[in-house]
Amino acid sequence: MDVLFNVVGIVVYIALGLLALWGAFCAVLVWRRVGQVRFSDEEEQDEFLTELEASLNQGNYAAAANLCEDDRRALPQLAAFAIENRELGITKVQRRLWERFQQDVLADIEHRLSWVATVVKSAPMVGLFGTVLGMMGAFRSISSSEGAPDPTTMAENIMLALITTACGLAIAVPLLIITNSIVVRIRKMEELVGIGIGRLTESLKVAFARSK
Repeated sequence: MDVLFNVVGIVVYIALGLLALWGAFCAVLVWRRVGQVRFSDEEEQDEFLTELEASLNQGNYAAAANLCEDDRRALPQLAAFAIENRELGITKVQRRLWERFQQDVLADIEHRLSWVATVVKSAPMVGLFGTVLGMMGAFRSISSSEGAPDPTTMAENIMLALITTACGLAIAVPLLIITNSIVVRIRKMEELVGIGIGRLTESLKVAFARSK
């Protein structure tokens, strides 16, 4: 039985280690993904939109599309989509822009972020499982001993209980802070893209009216 408790204890440690690695990996991916699809600030976004508007005002849709083609950030890709589908009309294009932003950008980020949230919830639970396991081992050593229980065995079981709890919290708390920081970045990105889509829509409306 002691061997079984030791094996399960090792499994708990391995599970906590894997959760920590997976949570950190997903958090880094999400952080980088948000950085890849957003402008660093509104000024940088305004510079892009000003350059795009210059091509649109001239009716040069090819130049506008080329400006957006190699830029993997959300707003340039949305602008390229709008230019490509300009025959749909401004109302449909505007609706499609928001749909594409939700599906291609936010859905992907939220999917990856959900894995981080899963680790945040799972790590303390796995730690709690180790705690229960350690206390079970400690009580078993007391009940199975004919005389005084072996203090070394009890100490090992209690140590397992405390370490797994501490590890679970040590994994969850930093990831929770990182998750909240990422959510703040996502909200700022949504606000910035919202402003950009509004300005882009007005520019496209003027350009479409001139091309008729």
